[in-house]
Amino acid sequence: MKYRSHHIHQLLLLLITVAALATSCKRMDGYNEIVSTDMTKPASVTNVRVQNFNGGAYITYSLPNSPNILYVQAEYKINGETSRQSKSSYYSDSITVSGFAKSQDYEVILHTVSRAQVYSDPVTVIVHPDTPPYLLTRPTVEMKPDFGGVNITCINKTKSSLGIITVLPDETNKYQIISQNYTDQDTISFSLRGYDTIPHQFGVYVTDQWGNISDTLYSSIKPVYEAQMDKSLFQSYRLGTDAETGFGWELQNLWNGSPGSPGYHTEQPIQPLVWPAVITFDMGKATRLSRYTIWNRGIDGSGNWLWQAGAPQKWVLWGRDDQPVDETMPDENNLPPVGGRTPNGWINLGVFDAPPKPSKLPNPQYTSADLAVWNAGFSFNFSLDLPKVRYMRFECVSNMAQTNNFFNVTELTFWGDPR
Repeated sequence: MKYRSHHIHQLLLLLITVAALATSCKRMDGYNEIVSTDMTKPASVTNVRVQNFNGGAYITYSLPNSPNILYVQAEYKINGETSRQSKSSYYSDSITVSGFAKSQDYEVILHTVSRAQVYSDPVTVIVHPDTPPYLLTRPTVEMKPDFGGVNITCINKTKSSLGIITVLPDETNKYQIISQNYTDQDTISFSLRGYDTIPHQFGVYVTDQWGNISDTLYSSIKPVYEAQMDKSLFQSYRLGTDAETGFGWELQNLWNGSPGSPGYHTEQPIQPLVWPAVITFDMGKATRLSRYTIWNRGIDGSGNWLWQAGAPQKWVLWGRDDQPVDETMPDENNLPPVGGRTPNGWINLGVFDAPPKPSKLPNPQYTSADLAVWNAGFSFNFSLDLPKVRYMRFECVSNMAQTNNFFNVTELTFWGDPR
């Protein structure tokens, strides 16, 4: 019995403590309760001012001096059909309305709303948004032939969330969506590939997060021929300034068809250190290159290498069709322009940067989405006006560890027109 009464006493003490904490918390909470029995109609906002922006407006106002107000609500139509509501807390003196389809006058109805959900008399405000971002972007859309398809570019000046939608007619001549590219980047460029080298009637329109849709730009595009380079023709072509191989990860692993370990690895560290470090190889056939994918060491038996260690962060690809001549390649501050040549004839095919980790988590942390991006490899396009090349030099300008004294790559795949 003593044991039981002891526990009952403890339970009573616990209940008293919880009740006391709840009371003290309530006293410390200086905010009004959301639910109220006060059915008084709140006063309306006053001194309303409007500042328009692309696709929307900021509305500022003075709130009535009433502790019973919970929020301010704006009701408006963004086009002929879709209605929206925006709400702003009692602790703010402004509200944002957005998503308008055009640059024209729109009515916005403002109400203050009490904690008993009683609405004030309406205040009507006229806003006149500047040109919405999707309509700003639409005139900048350009389509041009690309290897195996079409290249689409446009400018998103306001860095808004937009969708660049591509359509193509099916066998019944009805246009179907073939690509939906959603982005908030200011400069948008992407290619759709896998199409025969016959004219295709591509269409592109721009949409936003509220479902507004621009008109469609149509263009007849004849894709440029491309094929994957035949890796059975690839071989090492070592020059005197090339980095030494380390750990038995030989250069031929770059074209063995496997993006996993082992790949190619320099010494670590390169001794004597010559940086940027360079390797050279022969693709076996002169080709007008269109694009390539690079794979880096990922998760293998010795650990997690995602966005770490010797994976190249920045690199330059050089090419030529004639017999290679060795030279010390220029660093990133002394590069000729893309398409330009070094004194000994190496053509700058492009300067490339590895994309950042999507999750932005610190190393060695990563998400499944990060791993998927890494395992898919990083893909890049070449400029369409570059000449044919056969011999390649890969120049690592910086590695992801930023030690800049070694690098490694597991696979390279190139596409182009070798005809």
